[in-house]
Amino acid sequence: MPPRSGRTARSFRNARIASSLRRWIDSAEPVSPDEDADRIDWLRAIPFIAMHIACIGVIWVGVSRIALLVAALLYAMRMFALTGFYHRYFSHRAFRTSRAVQFVFAAIGAMCVQRGPLWWAAHHRHHHRHTDTPEDMHSPRQHGFLWAHMGWFLTPRGFRTNWEAIPDFRRFPELRLIDRFDLLMPVLLAASLYGFGSWLGETRPELGTSGAQMLVWGFFVSTIVLFHATVTINSLAHQFGSRRFDTRDDSRNNWILALLTFGEGWHNNHHHFPGAARQGFRWWEFDLTWYLLRGMAAVGLVRDLKPVPAAILAAHAARSA
Repeated sequence: MPPRSGRTARSFRNARIASSLRRWIDSAEPVSPDEDADRIDWLRAIPFIAMHIACIGVIWVGVSRIALLVAALLYAMRMFALTGFYHRYFSHRAFRTSRAVQFVFAAIGAMCVQRGPLWWAAHHRHHHRHTDTPEDMHSPRQHGFLWAHMGWFLTPRGFRTNWEAIPDFRRFPELRLIDRFDLLMPVLLAASLYGFGSWLGETRPELGTSGAQMLVWGFFVSTIVLFHATVTINSLAHQFGSRRFDTRDDSRNNWILALLTFGEGWHNNHHHFPGAARQGFRWWEFDLTWYLLRGMAAVGLVRDLKPVPAAILAAHAARSA
């Protein structure tokens, strides 16, 4: 019996390893109910760790103006996809758009390596229902800074998608495809950057770039900076800043984070009224995502941007008087 028990344990362990590896590629791979839901799955986390290590490659590939420009442009493009679409559209339905535009920005958002739009929206809706309570998986009040910043989503519980939370978007097969194979878009982006850098190295050698340099700066460095800027809203924006509204959570307005995240740092505003397409409620609260969405609305790409209710602004102005 003991040898058989040992074989059974090894078989179970091997099955869990194989399941974690399959989830690198196919997020539909089920999470075993026997897994500890709140432990970090280190095998599943290897790609996340490897991306941080890959940034050290700047030592060997060097730097060029074109590589820095591409990295900055990709940061800006993908940050807008996250803030404007993953957050304000998929999570909060703060405006309307066509199915084609919805797909394009879901694909760009998936290039951020922050999972697919359905997973992102489902977890964010859960966050708003349970903000800073024990049920909130990334509350620094409940779980500490590091866990809120980058621990929670590396667990089996964080990996799951609650399909019941997103009935409005789960009906689109193209979104389910992006969500299931969320590694596809980052791989395509990385491969394209390597090819672009190699082509520039051959045709424009005076630019001083290469495939490896463009890959390291345009993909790895840009993506890691993008990631840590984004998740400051989970961690720092619930600890540092001002509170205009007396919400039931710890959300705060932080102008530095607002600049880094294109307006998401006006987080106390957002938690007071999550449905608005605008998070900078006052004219001086710079919200780049709002201005870009207004530009898209002007050319017909999006419509019905939900404003901040005048009653909310008037009530606050009266209290401040």
